[in-house]
Amino acid sequence: MRVAHRRTTTVRCLTALTALTVGLLALTGCGGPDDGQAAAAATASVTSEAPAPSPDGTAPSTSPSATAASATEARWAGTKQFVQIDDARTGDGRTYLSVRPAEKKPHPQFEAWVIVPGGGPYTEVSMTEDAQVLLSVPLGDAKHPAAYAQDEFVSRLTARPSSDRALLGYDLSFDGQGRVTRVQSLYTP
Repeated sequence: MRVAHRRTTTVRCLTALTALTVGLLALTGCGGPDDGQAAAAATASVTSEAPAPSPDGTAPSTSPSATAASATEARWAGTKQFVQIDDARTGDGRTYLSVRPAEKKPHPQFEAWVIVPGGGPYTEVSMTEDAQVLLSVPLGDAKHPAAYAQDEFVSRLTARPSSDRALLGYDLSFDGQGRVTRVQSLYTP
């Protein structure tokens, strides 16, 4: 009788885990050749960021913004994305960027880029401590990308008016946990 009860419990747990995995695959938009990597990152993100139960046994609530950020980080894990950055800040020894997807097109007359703003809300993502920052004009000092410290990048970005920030675009590289490992601004005249 105990064996049958264990089997039933095990089957229920496996069914719930399968449903969770399928749901995560649907939410992360997986469908390409790196499905396994994205699914593993999404599963790791969900399991590592799940809040612990409170002392009375009830589960604490998770804020919608934290859930949205976790989903974005999982979706972008191990990828490169072209984005707009609306804001940047430092806190807890980390740099955080407020990003949303955008498009880039070659400038019709110059060796530069035209930024096509994306739609929808901005999402906050974190940078790794050793993330590389490469900036070009107008955020950097030269046409060709040069290395800058993260805090200098934050200062230069936040010193610009919000209307100017909407005209800038960045190539971001993400690690397997969805943290930014490289930021490169595109040259725009």
